[in-house]
Amino acid sequence: MNHTFIDLFAGIGGFHYALHSIGMKCVFASEIDETARKSYESNFKKITPDLFDNNLFNRDIYELNTDDIPEFNLLCGGFPCQPFSQIGKMKGFNEELEGRGNLFYEILRIINNKRPEGFFLENVRHLVKHDSGKTFATIQESLEKEGYSFYYKIIKATDFNLPQLRPRTYMVGFDKSKYGNKEFKFPDPVPLTTSMSDIFEGECTRDVGFTLRVGGRGSAISDRRNWDGYIVNGKEVRLSPLEGLRMQGFPDNFILSDSRVKSMKLLGNSVAINVIKNIGINIKHYLEQSSK
Repeated sequence: MNHTFIDLFAGIGGFHYALHSIGMKCVFASEIDETARKSYESNFKKITPDLFDNNLFNRDIYELNTDDIPEFNLLCGGFPCQPFSQIGKMKGFNEELEGRGNLFYEILRIINNKRPEGFFLENVRHLVKHDSGKTFATIQESLEKEGYSFYYKIIKATDFNLPQLRPRTYMVGFDKSKYGNKEFKFPDPVPLTTSMSDIFEGECTRDVGFTLRVGGRGSAISDRRNWDGYIVNGKEVRLSPLEGLRMQGFPDNFILSDSRVKSMKLLGNSVAINVIKNIGINIKHYLEQSSK
């Protein structure tokens, strides 16, 4: 079975990297941030040249004509979390800044027009409880009204052998007209065998690292806001992009930015590769078993 997917709000391509590694093909991607776009193209032009040769790397999703999207099986995306997170002042669907709160409805627009076999979405843990659960209920009801099943689970990066907590809400669903009510199951966690000492290649006082974030770097190690400072081999060190790549599950040679600050921001906005990969394996299995 040929498994294809589109990569929305793609960032540096965490979904792309993880799903490509299990034999799925990305046929369309969309990302507006210029720094992320440069990283994305640098890493995937050789792997998936059609995206760039055939103008299938979209910039602005609001201006996207869905007729320009090739046929695909799975819609993927870590849609921007600011409207649903504490950092974004928890305005949810009422978020007005740059229209970010409406980006979920762009997902619905594409689903309605293209009718993929399924979707695979990621967002912050707080999404489930935002506005007393009303935001999440709206997301679930909207997708179910389109005729899709809806499954979700909060999963930590540590559940799949990455030494940072990074709890995130993962949502998966399938077109019920094709797959009926067959249940989807998220993968079981695996033992955590990688520690921050492995990440730093030295003796770190913490086994599990802090969740990578977008901003707020440089706080004192004793400060509760600290997330990038560690004691390694008896000395205070700060996370570099190399350690950030390893904590997220990317290879050491993955290209980010020439700027350390921008690179750390790109990583803070990305997804945990091992989690995406393992959920992706279960999605592939579901599609293959249900199509027989």
